[in-house]
Amino acid sequence: MHGDLVAVARHLLRVPPGARGAAVVRIVERAQAADLYRKRHGRAHPRWGDGTLRAVVAGAFLPPEPPLSDGRYLQCLIAVLQVLAARAGDPVAQDMHSGVVGSGARRSP
Repeated sequence: MHGDLVAVARHLLRVPPGARGAAVVRIVERAQAADLYRKRHGRAHPRWGDGTLRAVVAGAFLPPEPPLSDGRYLQCLIAVLQVLAARAGDPVAQDMHSGVVGSGARRSP
């Protein structure tokens, strides 16, 4: 959801540029784990919430959303979108993600 994308991008503003891709991957993995936990136990994960990206970063200080003219914020949005697109199986995004953040993302055969 849009709110999840924005929340993670705002969180990334506090992360050094070279570590943003790995941070997004961790956030997505925690959201997935929390979603599985919620489905299995019928309640939110005690640390990572209800399985949404926003819930994973909810405990952290989130700076206000900057305007889209802010280049740093755009880079944060791009980092989130690249990870999400790579996980969705977009081969172009997988190449970008691998080259930019050194991910181990693989293409589907």
